[in-house]
Amino acid sequence: MLLYLDIDGVLIPGPDDHGNTPSTHTIHHVTPTGYDTPVTIWLNPRHGSQIQDLLADTGLAPVWCTSWRSDASRLIAPLLGFPAWPHVPLPRLPLTTSHPGGYLWKRDYLAQHAADAPLAWIDDDFTTSDHTWAVARTTSGRPTLLVQPEHRLGLQAGHLLTIKSWAATVTAAGPASHSA
Repeated sequence: MLLYLDIDGVLIPGPDDHGNTPSTHTIHHVTPTGYDTPVTIWLNPRHGSQIQDLLADTGLAPVWCTSWRSDASRLIAPLLGFPAWPHVPLPRLPLTTSHPGGYLWKRDYLAQHAADAPLAWIDDDFTTSDHTWAVARTTSGRPTLLVQPEHRLGLQAGHLLTIKSWAATVTAAGPASHSA
């Protein structure tokens, strides 16, 4: 079972209408690949232990699925106390929208990466088409859970409880229930 994790809008929520960041988050300055100067980000230091606990409790294997690509392990993971995780090899596309085909542009790359594995995917930018895809994937024997935090709030404890419950259900059902 895989846990795919986005960063922007999930671990780094967007500022509110007044430009304020959540009081639960700590400001950091990091320099992503291709940047000459640092950018300001904010992370909730509690997310590190919460996600590590989720992984330990469920056996989910974490994978970054973010436009931060390998910078996720290089820049974000150490700030949350994570080791380096693999990432979905997303191309650098000249996108003008996150949904060029009516669904989240990362989906095809994630689906290829996951193959037939059960997966939970946390991203703030799903469309109705993505949810339909997840239902169809689950119906075909590949359990799929999409968790969509609100962009300005980011990841919440309830999202992690939803994933934990889903993982327990998939594990209890056994491998026969999710073989294609």
